[in-house]
Amino acid sequence: MNDLDLHHIFEIGLILVMIAAGVTAIAKKFNRPYPIALVVVGTIIGLVNIPVLEHLKDFITEGEVFNFVIITLFLPALLGEASLKLPYLHLKENKGPILALAFGGTLLSFLIIGFFMIWLLDFSISKAFVFAALMSATDPVSVISIFKSVGVNKRLATVIEGESLFNDGLSVVLFKISAFYLLSYLDLGAIGVGYGLWEFFKVISLGLIIGGALGYVFSQLTKQFDDYPLEIIFSIILFYGSFLLAESVHGSGVIAVVIAGLIFGNYGAKIGMSPTTKLNINNFWEVTALLANSVVFLMVGLEITKINFNDKWALILLSILIVLIARSLAVYASLFFSKNFPYAWKHVINWGGLKGSLSIALVLSLPRNFQGREDLLIIAFSVVLFSLIFQGLSIKPLLSFLGINKKEEGIKEYEEIIARGHRYEIALLEIKTISKKLFISELAAKELITQYEQELSSLEKKMEQLFKKYPHLKEKQQLILQRHALYAQHEAIEKLIKEDVISNEVAECEHDQITDRLVRLEE
Repeated sequence: MNDLDLHHIFEIGLILVMIAAGVTAIAKKFNRPYPIALVVVGTIIGLVNIPVLEHLKDFITEGEVFNFVIITLFLPALLGEASLKLPYLHLKENKGPILALAFGGTLLSFLIIGFFMIWLLDFSISKAFVFAALMSATDPVSVISIFKSVGVNKRLATVIEGESLFNDGLSVVLFKISAFYLLSYLDLGAIGVGYGLWEFFKVISLGLIIGGALGYVFSQLTKQFDDYPLEIIFSIILFYGSFLLAESVHGSGVIAVVIAGLIFGNYGAKIGMSPTTKLNINNFWEVTALLANSVVFLMVGLEITKINFNDKWALILLSILIVLIARSLAVYASLFFSKNFPYAWKHVINWGGLKGSLSIALVLSLPRNFQGREDLLIIAFSVVLFSLIFQGLSIKPLLSFLGINKKEEGIKEYEEIIARGHRYEIALLEIKTISKKLFISELAAKELITQYEQELSSLEKKMEQLFKKYPHLKEKQQLILQRHALYAQHEAIEKLIKEDVISNEVAECEHDQITDRLVRLEE
């Protein structure tokens, strides 16, 4: 590749980023889910002949380029950012529904879709189960970005994020087995089933081991430095290194990144990161994830226009219906025994099982000579388009209809008092600080200070009246205080272990008590 080619690729990349950033900015300005806006704009650009953008469309929609950008370039960053900011305690509190959905739900959906495709559409075994693997897991890129933009209950968001992060790795494993080994295993009978289970166990285990080991090593490394630019570089090496290392030994790169991110963001943050480092690492990955998400969804829109949907509408509609039925059965069955999990939440998780860029990247990675590849491309792209646009746009109305994001009584007045109180407290602090720094006379500042103190006193009385009228608002504040007090207790126990003041046995007992109280608070 010569310098001219590299220069051309850079120009194409810059144009893509500029378009993605512009669409994202407009969508955010009007408070709309930007992933859907990007897919729609990408589809329009792909369908309309715009001479300036023809080179961009031709380059981006090459299967190899799309696959590299989505899976190798952006997926580790997106998974790393999501897992880095996911508190371990929240995962532990909701491990039941997360594991049930990520493993039980994914496997059940995989089997239902596979058998339905064979029975109703007469697909071959490998073709049916490749499609099942593509559609059995929710796409973390789509789910996390859209649910963040519409806003959901914290516990529900944790379950949705946890499922999308873990079932993604399982889906990739099922895809590889279905595409390349399934028929060979079936020919071997019972022995083949054993080989299949071993391959499944091996791929997941290698991902867990590599992600866990690297997450621990890099967490220890952060203890040696208090230099946030360097520690950001460590996080980049960790996410991409764990992904590429796991893939090179035929393990799950996705699972490796998720585990590495969880350890680094929880254990590593506690033992080796200053508050400044935590803030800057989170900010860096938030910007990276926004950029990656924006480019990914624009590319999905461009890629969809390359598929010829003519004479395939019956196949498309039936495939969408099968995927929706399988998702519903998998969600309600896997969450059947989950206690204290509202039915309204199950409906949101069911409808929010979005498919996205990963499904497209995987189907494009199929060998050109794979039997039924064109059909799989058509129906996979169709389900993704339906999922992102129709399901994605209807999630917010569904949340309102189910009353999940319904504002409590008195909440608007409560939030206004909180906001104004915070403003006045900051104003008072700033006046006192500036007065000292600039040697301003106390007499000059006193009048302003008195004014703000009177405002704060008035707000305190309004809050007291509000609490009498709506006692649940007072309980809400007490709940926040209790939760943060328990988090502080958890960190205090961690510090005692670190200083070798208490044993691991005592610490584990204390941690379990704290976790139990946190779970009861959330119920």
